[in-house]
Amino acid sequence: MRILAALAIAFGLMVGGCGSGQASRQDRSVSRSACEELDFDGSDFTVCTAISGQHAIRLALNGRDGKPLRSLQHLADDQFHSAAPAFAMNAGMFDENGMPIGLYVEGGKQDTSLNRRTGPGNFHMLPNGVFYGDAAGWHVATTGAFALQSPPGLQFATQSGPMLVIDGKLHPDFASDGDSRYVRNGVGIGPDGRALFAISAKPVSFGKLARLFRDRLKCRNALYFDGFVSSLWDPAQARRDEGPPLGPLVVVELTRRAAPP
Repeated sequence: MRILAALAIAFGLMVGGCGSGQASRQDRSVSRSACEELDFDGSDFTVCTAISGQHAIRLALNGRDGKPLRSLQHLADDQFHSAAPAFAMNAGMFDENGMPIGLYVEGGKQDTSLNRRTGPGNFHMLPNGVFYGDAAGWHVATTGAFALQSPPGLQFATQSGPMLVIDGKLHPDFASDGDSRYVRNGVGIGPDGRALFAISAKPVSFGKLARLFRDRLKCRNALYFDGFVSSLWDPAQARRDEGPPLGPLVVVELTRRAAPP
């Protein structure tokens, strides 16, 4: 799984744009944010919503040059001549080269296969799971449940772990608010099929992030994306987080029908 440098210093999320402190051309092209800030159990989170019919979801790993993007800044630069995303976020665990360590499907093409091996680290805190989109919509499922399916028209899939919420219950290894604290992010599916992406403003426990999805966002299933590297690009708010190199990215775009004039 992804290897963290022993001397890495935990970083604070930088809200307010890229290193120059100025919004880029892409950042200014979206007028309304799909993200909102909320308080849950004394901690601040940003929650971004993708709505079927208004948004399309895709994954991005490599740039147009075929090299790994590794950052939201590079994602923005790589799409300079494209419409800006509604938002983008890191989306799953990866190795030291930025490659997914589990299932990864982008644009209907599978690059890596489902990982059902045991091992150390968060990815192997079973059950882990898959966030994916197919002809029926957007879903979060445990790896075991996904393996029993053959989703029709699979468009994207990213495997990560652990699951945060499983059929309305917290992951069995989580305390309600444990001692391990990082800036964390994940994704869940709301009762109406919306995909809900959450990232904490400051370090939080697994349990608190899971309870946010279950109790506040009403998600029956939710998946952990990562901690320490968790990052968000919200063009409407001129926010583009910087930090350690990333792996897979999830990009949520306005559909043509929903795009502003």
